[in-house]
Amino acid sequence: MSDSITINGHRIELSKLDKEFYGDQHITKGDVIDYYTEIAEIMLPYLKDRPVSMHRFPDGIEGKNFYQKERPDYFPDWISGIDIKLRKGGKINMVLCNSAATLVYLADQANLVYHVWLSRQDRLNEPDRIVFDLDPSDGDNERVRRAALAVHDFFSAMGLKTLVMTSGSKGYHVHIPIRRGHEFDEIRKQARRAATLMAKQHADLLTTEQRKEKRGKKIFIDTARNAFGQTSIVPYSLRARPGAPVATPLEWQELQDKRVEPQEYTLNTIQKRLSQKKDPWQNADLQSVKKLQKGLDDLGD
Repeated sequence: MSDSITINGHRIELSKLDKEFYGDQHITKGDVIDYYTEIAEIMLPYLKDRPVSMHRFPDGIEGKNFYQKERPDYFPDWISGIDIKLRKGGKINMVLCNSAATLVYLADQANLVYHVWLSRQDRLNEPDRIVFDLDPSDGDNERVRRAALAVHDFFSAMGLKTLVMTSGSKGYHVHIPIRRGHEFDEIRKQARRAATLMAKQHADLLTTEQRKEKRGKKIFIDTARNAFGQTSIVPYSLRARPGAPVATPLEWQELQDKRVEPQEYTLNTIQKRLSQKKDPWQNADLQSVKKLQKGLDDLGD
């Protein structure tokens, strides 16, 4: 791979392409840049117009890493940013990753993992998705798989459609794409209500207990991401774990297969999957928050 690349009319100087970022697989920084170049068309709709929180690994996943929310001054002018007023005062300028050129530039800056807001730049306090992060305490893939299916059935009984993806880490994320019009505080309230009711219905499997030592083997339903300024992993983002796993959207029927695991797809296998199966989250229907509220009201708290 050359030491520069031109994308969207922007010339990007690349550096240290031979540095290993995933030592167990001998995956280099150049391989990571190649991955994000190839996946850009599919990944960008999930990034578009959403503030990005970067997770940078200058020396690969085994070296020091850091989160960076603020857009550095040295970034080129063609990389878009958005000024966000902080609730405690002041403001921060965050990156918007709206082009393949930006995606690749950030990868060259050793940004391996992409986290985004659940809202878009034009209406920052109105999310267009609800996220439930299913987190096992002990890496039990079977229990977290069953937990995801239980969440699917809970909302399906209300007539609501949900989306599921491997986190690329320990569990699964369940998304409800919603119509905008409700602020974060209301959405988080409804997410917490739903999590509490699911934990009551499946007391042997699910919990909303914050403290790990009190969860036992139950799967934690994390709703904390449903708040202003919080972020969630982007579909098709790499994760900083051995094997270079990728957060991968699934069809619900795929989760019926007990062999599908949270780190099922990787940098080396995701393109084969996409060549055989289109992105299952494309053109997802937006769900009604009022329908969710009514469904929860009918179940009672």
